[in-house]
Amino acid sequence: MVYCPRCGTQLPDDAVYCIKCGASVNPTGSAAQPQAQAAPRAPVIAPMGATSMKCPDCGAPISPKFGEMVITCEYCGSGITLGNDGWSSIQKQTMLLAKFTDKDQMTDRIRQLMDQGLLHRHLQESSTLVDLNLSLVPYWIVPVSARTSIVATSMVMETANIATTAALFGVMAGGFRRSFPVAPAVRFGMPFGLGLGGASRLGMMLGGFGMMGGGGGNRKTAELDNNYNFPVVALKALSEYQPKNYTFNLAERALFDLTKVPKGIPVLNGDIGEEDAKNQARTFVSQVQSDKAHSQYHMIQQMNTEMDVGDGELLHAPIWFAKYTHKGQDIILILDANTGTPVNVMGLN
Repeated sequence: MVYCPRCGTQLPDDAVYCIKCGASVNPTGSAAQPQAQAAPRAPVIAPMGATSMKCPDCGAPISPKFGEMVITCEYCGSGITLGNDGWSSIQKQTMLLAKFTDKDQMTDRIRQLMDQGLLHRHLQESSTLVDLNLSLVPYWIVPVSARTSIVATSMVMETANIATTAALFGVMAGGFRRSFPVAPAVRFGMPFGLGLGGASRLGMMLGGFGMMGGGGGNRKTAELDNNYNFPVVALKALSEYQPKNYTFNLAERALFDLTKVPKGIPVLNGDIGEEDAKNQARTFVSQVQSDKAHSQYHMIQQMNTEMDVGDGELLHAPIWFAKYTHKGQDIILILDANTGTPVNVMGLN
């Protein structure tokens, strides 16, 4: 038996180069046992505009396409980034296994999603399928701890004040009509037939009541504390399909291994770096926190969100991309092939 002296892959007896990492094999054909894993190498630095490079882990040639920043070595599966300081290995690179790989199985799942609701009956059958494909898409998983402080008006107290004011207004208006019988409102341009003195006194009394009822006693403070492992798609071409508030099943993720990727499923490279992903995660989480706050509290007067953002992890997620047309409108579904759940849906109202 012959083994690659670099990565330990078992090779044919007459092999000259390793079929996995491209390293030269001992020309004598003597069996070389797998070597113990070497200590981590220092980052390999290259110019930002580099068009060719060797993988820092296995030495295989890599030729990134224009704009790519997150590259997966097709020989050893190592994750590599090209940032302002050149190439470096990604320390944390994981993947989710694809459990829904059959097109017919996924088509049935899509039919269930599209036909939900009375108005959508037989929607999938009456739509034209334009594209349906499965890919391994890179996402930056950014851990974010968000704390949102809220100052809101109590709806119960506010409703009671409004009702009391309306009732008092009716009582006072009736009283002023009896106490100050004057000409009709048209004569003075005032409502309810009140004279100048009646309207003035009524306005003063209601104004005083409003001051007493509209103080700060109805305000309440609250906090929303949430932790997220927020996914940011690492490919600019797919940014329009960015998840709004989706969480991958990270409990099932494993270290990235090319041998576990089903044949025929492309592994996409990314062009969004970690720092850009962190900035995007801040923006997305801030919006999610705002949506949650408005769903729980009404008449929010003040809101402030503080966030702690950790280091990102590159996750390769199996994603089904489905596109239909229905009466001239596009319907797009992005589905997680690990769980079968929708990551994002567009065109279904």
